[in-house]
Amino acid sequence: MTREQYILATQQNNLPRPENAQLYPVGIYGWRKRCLYFFVLLLLVTMIVNLAMTIWILKVMNFTVDGMGNLRVTKKGIRLEGISEFLLPLYVKEIHSRKDSPLVLQSDRNVTVNARNHMGQLTGQLTVGTEGAVFGHSVETPHIRAEPSQDLRLESPTRSLIMEAPRGVQVSAAAGDFKATCRKELHLQSTEGEIFLNADSIRLGNLPIGSFSSSPSTSNSRQTVYELCVCPNGKLYLSPAGVGSTCQSSSGICLWS
Repeated sequence: MTREQYILATQQNNLPRPENAQLYPVGIYGWRKRCLYFFVLLLLVTMIVNLAMTIWILKVMNFTVDGMGNLRVTKKGIRLEGISEFLLPLYVKEIHSRKDSPLVLQSDRNVTVNARNHMGQLTGQLTVGTEGAVFGHSVETPHIRAEPSQDLRLESPTRSLIMEAPRGVQVSAAAGDFKATCRKELHLQSTEGEIFLNADSIRLGNLPIGSFSSSPSTSNSRQTVYELCVCPNGKLYLSPAGVGSTCQSSSGICLWS
């Protein structure tokens, strides 16, 4: 120890000390201390509850590295297994089910599927409601059938209904009737083959009747047998049957067709 340090230490020890010196405690005491402990305990309890809730949500939602719940994220896209519910619109490029498994889309109201181009314009629409499926544009499918014991109806309320195929269209009703009705014209056209109607009885109702009479005394009201005639444009009409063909005699009906 140097001389200066010795003298300084001796002087400090010889300084008089006041008799009434007050000591002030350092720290938090009283109600402040209790409030601090309370907030620390509350924070600890909140952290424990949050941790427990997080673990519970991870367990219930089945979070894994590949996804959550029935949702799996793969290299080819998103895979859903089981029943899934969507509360907002779903935009996807392709939807298909697993092999040998049906794909079911269910809603409390209608199910609408829209197809849009790169400009966002609607190019096709499919709406399934209580009356069946409604298509906004043309539909290409190899087979259309109804559920067992249910009727199948193809209808176009405001426009034409056209069914065409490169190798033919087959319509069959194994256990019921087949009925085709329209407001204006019904066209059955075969470009290379023939139209074949095979049934026990073929009925053509509401055909126009020509005005031929075999004799002046014969009344049309008593005529029960008619001959089926065809106009050059393909229109069918009836002519009262006679000994020979009477189509030429009543062919004036073709001029008004």
